[in-house]
Amino acid sequence: MIKNIKHAQRRVTFGLTAVVAAIGIASTSFVSTVTAGTLDHGKVGEPVNLVVGYQPYYTEAWSGVVMRDQKLYEKYLPKGSTVEFQIGLAGSVIVNGMLAGKQHIGYMGDMPAIVSTTKERVAPISIVATAGLGFDQCNIMLARMDAPDFANSKEALQWMNGKNVAVPKGACTDRFALAVFEKANIKPASYLNQNIEVITSGFRAGKLDAAAIWEPTASRLVEEGLAKRIASGASVDENDGGFIAMRGDLIEQRPDVVKAWLNAELDAQLFMADPANTMAVVRMAESQTTGFTEEVLWKSMAGAYSDAEGGTPVRIELAFGITPKAQALITKATTFLHSIKTINVKTLRDDAVMTEFTEAILKERGLTAPIGEVRAQDGPFPG
Repeated sequence: MIKNIKHAQRRVTFGLTAVVAAIGIASTSFVSTVTAGTLDHGKVGEPVNLVVGYQPYYTEAWSGVVMRDQKLYEKYLPKGSTVEFQIGLAGSVIVNGMLAGKQHIGYMGDMPAIVSTTKERVAPISIVATAGLGFDQCNIMLARMDAPDFANSKEALQWMNGKNVAVPKGACTDRFALAVFEKANIKPASYLNQNIEVITSGFRAGKLDAAAIWEPTASRLVEEGLAKRIASGASVDENDGGFIAMRGDLIEQRPDVVKAWLNAELDAQLFMADPANTMAVVRMAESQTTGFTEEVLWKSMAGAYSDAEGGTPVRIELAFGITPKAQALITKATTFLHSIKTINVKTLRDDAVMTEFTEAILKERGLTAPIGEVRAQDGPFPG
C-alpha cells in the first residue's frame, strides 16, 4: 500500500507562555534529520496505542476537538486501545512529532500537511482525509488598530507595502501571506517569523503593522480591539484547508485502525455540520484551550464578517474526503511551495495523498463528500 515505508479564561496575553512550556514547544521549524525508524503498531485486530497531535487553537481542525471530547473513536478502535491527544500550537510542531515517531496521527493546515509528505527519508507520512476547507480560517490578514479605514480589502492589502508583517512561518499562514505578496505585488519592509503570542504583543505595543493568523486567534485579536481584520483568502481567491495525516507504518500495518479512526472522524464532522451543535462544539473548544471566551470561539467558527473584511457565507466546508476542491488546493499549494523553495519536489509522491480510505467509508455509509458545512450566522452571540 505504501511505496516508501520507511478553563480559567485570561485576557489578551491568555497565558500561551504557560501552554508552550507545558507542551515543550521550542521551535516551529521542520525536523528533517531525526528519525525514529519504523514503529510497531501491532497486528490487525489487536489493541493499539495512538498518540494524536491536534490543534484546538485552529478552528478549521476542530473535528479533533470533538473527537477528544466525545471519544468517538471508542466505537471503532479495537477494544483495549488507548488514545493520547497532544496539543500543537502550529501544524509544524505536529509534523515534527510525527517525523520523530512521537505522534502517529496529525491534524494540521495545508502547508505543514504538504511539507510532511516530502520528508519520506525521515518517515513516510500521507494525507488521508480533509478536516475542513475554507477561505477565512487560516487565511486571515489583520492590521494594527490605527491603520486607515480602508474602502475594501484590495486597498488594505496595498497599504502593507513597506510595512512590517509577521506570520508563524511553517504554518498555513506562511503560504497565504507569500501568495498575497505575489498576487498583489506587495513588498513588505520585513517579513517576520513570530508565534501567536509575539504577534499579540506586537499589536499591543504598536510595533507590528500587519499579520496573517488563523482562527480562533484572529477573532480574539479583533474582538479585544488589538487589531482589525482587513482581508482573507476570499479577497485574493486563496482557499485554505485543514488535513489529517498519518504515519506510513501505521497505514501499512494497521489499515483497520486507519478505517476505525476515519469512521470516528466522519462522525465528528457530521456532528459539527449540525447547526444545533455549534454551541456544544464551542464549549468543547473552550474547555481545551486557554484564554478564549465562548463568544470569541463562536465568532471564529460561525461569526459573520463583511465583504470588506474578506467575509464568506460558509466558514468551514466539512469535506471529509479528498474532494476535487481539496486535491486542487493540495496541487496548487505544492506548486507554490516548490516555487519558493519550501519543498524540493514539484509534485508529491504517488502515495502522499491517499483517497481510498475516505472513499470506501463514504460508500459504506451511503454518503458523499463534502458531508456538510458550517455557515456564517448573522446576529449576536447566541450563548
